[in-house]
Amino acid sequence: MTAPVKDNPALGRFELDVDGRIVFATYRRQGGALYIPYVEAPPSLRGTGAAGRLMHGVMDIARAEKLKVVPVCGYASLWMRRHREHHDLLG
Repeated sequence: MTAPVKDNPALGRFELDVDGRIVFATYRRQGGALYIPYVEAPPSLRGTGAAGRLMHGVMDIARAEKLKVVPVCGYASLWMRRHREHHDLLG
C-alpha cells in the first residue's frame, strides 16, 4: 500500500513510502517557488511509476500552498513537460 507524499523539512525533501522503500524529491523553497533539484527512487522501484506518484503528490502540495514549481533535475523537468495538467504550476 502506498502512503501519501509527506514533507520532511528536516531533510528538505518530499517522501513517498512504498512498502518500506522511500522515493524522494529534494526541494528548496525560495519566495513563492519550490525548486526541485533531485528526484530519487530505489533501484527496486525504478520503472514502477513510484516517482511519478511522488511527483503528483508534490504538485498537490505545491498547489495547496500556492507555490510555483521550478523543476531543476532532468526527471522532474521531463515529468512536468509530460503532465500538462500541472503546467500552470511552472515557475
